[in-house]
Amino acid sequence: MTICSIPSPSISQITLGPITLRFYALSILAGALVAMWITTRRWKREGGDFNQILDVALVSLPSGIVGARLYHVITTPEKFFGPKGDLLEIFRIWNGGLGIWGGVILGSIAASALCTYKKYPISLLADAAAPSLLIAQGIGRLGNWFNQELYGAPTTLPWGLKLNYSAANAIGHSESCYDGLTCPEGTLFHPTFLYEMIWNFAGAALLISFGKVLKRKLKSGSEFVLYVMWYTAGRMWIESLRIDFSHTFLGIRINVWVSIVVFIISIIVFMILQNTHKSRTDLVNRLIDITADERERESQSNSNIKTKRLS
Repeated sequence: MTICSIPSPSISQITLGPITLRFYALSILAGALVAMWITTRRWKREGGDFNQILDVALVSLPSGIVGARLYHVITTPEKFFGPKGDLLEIFRIWNGGLGIWGGVILGSIAASALCTYKKYPISLLADAAAPSLLIAQGIGRLGNWFNQELYGAPTTLPWGLKLNYSAANAIGHSESCYDGLTCPEGTLFHPTFLYEMIWNFAGAALLISFGKVLKRKLKSGSEFVLYVMWYTAGRMWIESLRIDFSHTFLGIRINVWVSIVVFIISIIVFMILQNTHKSRTDLVNRLIDITADERERESQSNSNIKTKRLS
C-alpha cells in the first residue's frame, strides 16, 4: 500500500527573455561546481591548489559531456540514425541522454593527459576526486526528475514517483509501461533517480569518513577504484528496475552488463594497485614541489607584468 508519493515537477525549464534555462543542464552544472569545490579542498590537503583543479576541470568536464553523449548515441543509434532517427537530436543534450560510462572514460583520459603534461600525480588527483564524482552524479540525477525520465517499473511499495502528465516539456510520461503499453494515469513508479542519489551520497560519505584509514592502509589510486566499484554495484540493481528503452543481451540491459564488467575489472585493478611500490608520501612531496614551482613562476610573471606597466 502506498502511503506517500514523490511528486514530479510541473516544469523542466524556465525562460528569461531570449535565454532558456533547462533544469537538466543546471543539475549537471551544479554537480560539477560542488565536485570542484570538494576536490579542491581534498587536493589542497595533498599539496595542490585551486588553479590546478580548475585547469583539469576545464579540460575534463567538456570532454566528459562529449563522451557521455557519444556513449548514449552508440548504445541507442536508432534514435539518431536510420529512417526514424534524427541526426540533429545528437546535439540536443538538454533532452536527456548522457551515458555515465562515456563521460568517465573520456573525462578521465582528458584529465590524465593534462596531469601527464603538467606532471601532477594522477593517482592522487583520482583519489581526491573520487567522492566528489559520486556527489556530482547524485546531484545530476535531479535532472532526470525534472525531465520525468529514467524512472523504474510500477511499484506498490510505501513510496513511488507520481508523474505530472500536464507538464508539456516532460519526457518521461510517454515511456512504455507493461510490455509496450502506455502506463495508466496515476501509476506510481520506482524513483530510480532518488535511489541512485542516495546510493551515491552514501558512497561519498563512506569514502570521506574513512579517508584517513584508506590513505594509510591502501595505495594511491585505491579510493578512485573503490568509487568505481561502489557505483557499479549500485548501478547493477538500479538499472535493472528501469523501464525506459534499452538494448539487452541475454535478457539483461546493456548498462547492467557494462556495470558487471567494470566492477570485475575494478577488483583486478584494486589488487594490482596494492602490489605496486609507489609511495603515497613520495607522490605528495612531488606535488608539493610542483605546486611551489608553479606559484614561483606565477609570482615572477606577475612581477614582470607590473614592472612593464610601471616602465
